[in-house]
Amino acid sequence: MPRPYMPSMPGTSVTEEEAMDLRQFYKKIRDVEATIPEQFPFVVSLETSDGGKPGVITEAPRYQAARMIVEGRVRLASEEEKQVFLEQCAVAKKMAEEVEAARRLHFSLFAGLEGRPAFTPQRHSKK
Repeated sequence: MPRPYMPSMPGTSVTEEEAMDLRQFYKKIRDVEATIPEQFPFVVSLETSDGGKPGVITEAPRYQAARMIVEGRVRLASEEEKQVFLEQCAVAKKMAEEVEAARRLHFSLFAGLEGRPAFTPQRHSKK
């Protein structure tokens, strides 16, 4: 398991220059985080060299969004993109609720028939 960088840790291979890069990296994250007004902003993924799929919209905590922006993996979503995403979520939720309601109705119809005897037509005898 890799050990975190600690200046007083003997045997670390991190140079002072690399430590400054880490400081700058986290400072950039804090700076970007300070510019994001929402607690949970929407971000849009960018294509990355490690197979990141572009155009996927996600809601993320402010710190995580800022970190991914600094790393170049996402960008903040525009207002139009947010609205489209929220509308798609609302439609998907409504469809899921309808499917669940139909499933419950179907189940309750079959459950109600269990206690009843099967219907068999009776022939009336002619006299």
